[in-house]
Amino acid sequence: MSALSDLSGPQAAAVFMMLLEDTDAARLLAHLEPDELAEVGATMCELGDIDQSQIQSAIGAFVAEADRDIIPSRGRSDQVRGLLGHALGEVKAESMMQRIVTDNKPRSLEIARWLVPEVTVKLIEKEHPQVISVLLLMLEPENAAAVLALLEEDLQPKVVERIARLGPVNSSAITMLDQLLSTQIQAQFGSSALMLGGPRDAANLINLAAGDTAKRVLPVIEEVNAELAAIIESEMFTFEMLFDLEPLAMGRLLRDVDNEALVDALKGLPEDQRDPFFSAMSSRAADGVKDEIELRGRLKREDVEAAQKSIVEIARNLADQGEIAIGSGGDDFV
Repeated sequence: MSALSDLSGPQAAAVFMMLLEDTDAARLLAHLEPDELAEVGATMCELGDIDQSQIQSAIGAFVAEADRDIIPSRGRSDQVRGLLGHALGEVKAESMMQRIVTDNKPRSLEIARWLVPEVTVKLIEKEHPQVISVLLLMLEPENAAAVLALLEEDLQPKVVERIARLGPVNSSAITMLDQLLSTQIQAQFGSSALMLGGPRDAANLINLAAGDTAKRVLPVIEEVNAELAAIIESEMFTFEMLFDLEPLAMGRLLRDVDNEALVDALKGLPEDQRDPFFSAMSSRAADGVKDEIELRGRLKREDVEAAQKSIVEIARNLADQGEIAIGSGGDDFV
């Protein structure tokens, strides 16, 4: 990876993309053109260890872009109100505008809203509960709840108590919080190297992206790097995706799966994750497989993974033939 001063645009975009929630990153990817998707996706897959300076560079590029004065502000409120009116209806749009106009979030707080909970916790876990409570109220509820769950157990009730008692917060307190976050981002963000990127991360983003993103992204990547495209595609069909199969589809899959492979594959799963497979069997067949799992000795992780991959390959073939559907994307995997 390049040094801080040499971080390219695609590299900065790839690093920043992987600091976002998967669903947020996927929505952004869905708006890119095919060549842009290919470049960002390939860069994400090629990244190795991301150190502190590189993460700061990516965030710095975002801040610098936000500082560019090229979009005129005249009539901005009316423009936003009109867009929200089309999206939400006039009543909800007006309510949302009242929140937006009276809530001018400083830049560091805006960045914090985009970070995944694990990263946000690193910024605030040593701060006073009052500070943490104010920040959580500035985040989206789902993101704030995830951050709360990651805090130390003895800190959680203190934070919740202050959130319940918190009243009006003056602008100076928000400014102080913004300055604190700015300092923390510089001092702590990525204080230990993070292993980011890889084919699985790229595949997960494609799985989450709306529409026919996979059909647009993979062919373009294949033209540049056929081997990489094949790896990404293989990761898009994961063993975990089989847990969501309908019972009839699971039953169809199990008819083609060798019993030994099934036992090895399920041996490596926690008991509660085996239920979708057992539910598609008769009671007698399920009891038989359970007994074989209990009698099976210790297995190497690679043997379990090999068995799971063989079952995924069978599922992929059945999906290609239209006999089962895999994945939340519906018509993306039929």
